[in-house]
Amino acid sequence: MKKTYQSICLQAPIDHVWNAVNNFHNFDYAPDVISKCEIVGGKSGAEVGAKRILNEAFHETLLEHNKENYTIRYSLDDGPSPVSKDDVQNYVGCIKLTPVTTDDSTFLEWSSSWESNSDEAVEFCHNIYMALFGALVENINKKS
Repeated sequence: MKKTYQSICLQAPIDHVWNAVNNFHNFDYAPDVISKCEIVGGKSGAEVGAKRILNEAFHETLLEHNKENYTIRYSLDDGPSPVSKDDVQNYVGCIKLTPVTTDDSTFLEWSSSWESNSDEAVEFCHNIYMALFGALVENINKKS
């Protein structure tokens, strides 16, 4: 099992961060990273089973959307190499928010795991998540 894990503490209340990331179909906080999100089918960005295609390349499906636990899980169904369906299997990504009560900030974890015979996807995915973190921090700071 291959994995990647990234975390960051954002200087914003959890509900503010959740509002930025909870819609599976909305990447307004990261237009330089995700330039296009095509909605596939009629499900909303909060409905399990919602599908999207990011940047005309990454096909994903929403597996869990849990506001009570501030958790989103999704599968990567296909994408470019090294995360194509021929390169990786059973890819699941997870976004998890946790409140930091001492200063009303938010701890954000973004992890993923998959099966593969190659390690190439580890750095590939890590770099994408780090770019999304950077965009989210910039977006949160603009609104503060």
